[in-house]
Amino acid sequence: MDFTLTEEQQLLRDSVAGYLGAKYDLESSRAAAKSAAGWQPDVWRGFAEELGILGAALPEDVGGDGGGPIETMVIAEELGRALVVEPFVDTVVLGGGLLAGAGGERASAVLRDIVLGKARVAFASLEADSGAVPLHVGTSARRDGESWVIDGAKVVVVGVPAATHLVVSARTSGGRLDDAGISLFLTEFDASAPPEGVRVHPYRTIDDRAAADLEFTGCRLPADALLGAEGEAGETISAAVDAATAAICAEAVGCLRKVLSDTVEYAKQRHQFGVPIGSFQVLQHRMVDMYIELEQSVAAAHLAAHALTAAPPARARAVSAAKATISRAARFVGQNAVQLHGAMGMTEELAIGHYFKRLTALEREHGTADHHRTRYAHLTRPQPTRA
Repeated sequence: MDFTLTEEQQLLRDSVAGYLGAKYDLESSRAAAKSAAGWQPDVWRGFAEELGILGAALPEDVGGDGGGPIETMVIAEELGRALVVEPFVDTVVLGGGLLAGAGGERASAVLRDIVLGKARVAFASLEADSGAVPLHVGTSARRDGESWVIDGAKVVVVGVPAATHLVVSARTSGGRLDDAGISLFLTEFDASAPPEGVRVHPYRTIDDRAAADLEFTGCRLPADALLGAEGEAGETISAAVDAATAAICAEAVGCLRKVLSDTVEYAKQRHQFGVPIGSFQVLQHRMVDMYIELEQSVAAAHLAAHALTAAPPARARAVSAAKATISRAARFVGQNAVQLHGAMGMTEELAIGHYFKRLTALEREHGTADHHRTRYAHLTRPQPTRA
């Protein structure tokens, strides 16, 4: 498999890296993450109007550039390297994937607004007893006249405070563990004034991202809130979540590159016993191990991105293999970087501590290494033959 970027993809990478290097410093990013909003509207407008990355991988018929998974990977890696807090993956990759997969005029209208920087989407999918399986849905949706009525609860809905729209998965038929019978619903959303029947419980994740748990109690949505065909959203959800998982794998690679680079530089500058600590062979071996984990992660991220256009089983296997590999690397590289920096590694003043927190969150986001190893094993086990 050829992992070489095309000339256009290299230009995209250089453009994003140059823009972030000039206009996105760590201090303002951390301040934004800790603010009530949790993001920077001016930066988001810049992504739309100056860089054009919000539409880079979205269809041309909604104003996008018609790019694909590799363009998304390139962008996500640079955003990870700069520790960007704005909801690119949540809105463009996950939200955009759901809307494009479901189709329809309402979905297309929101996609156009995403490209213009006017819309941000949060996906309410996971539930308290669903683990990391987005198709284990207990939240219900039933028809009542010209409306849909939704009851249930969703957990760890990332990006809710910044969202202008909410996509909710709910079951319209079948049992909680059935893949079939799941539908998607789209509604405009404002966390400060949520729709009637919705309660928002906001909080911060370990890496200072804004998230919330949502309770739906008799929440009424109009008939046209339904996205796509009733009860047939399973594959749309699976494809969008796999695309988002591949994107955060690329984001993790960007974080890992920065963490390793900073650690090597620190080892050259920090002196002990009159010499740089980087001259100690045992620490050199440690950093070589970190480098190997990074290179494995790079290959895994490329494999996942290339497999997103494959058939669903092949796509799922590649994504799970990548996520398991990168979750392991995130823990190993992050923890060793902090140890090599000593107590400084966890201070607010040093970048390494912030990257470590993000890597810790990425290790679990969209499923842990154990979850994806189990999923991979399930997808590769021989199927019984019938006599």
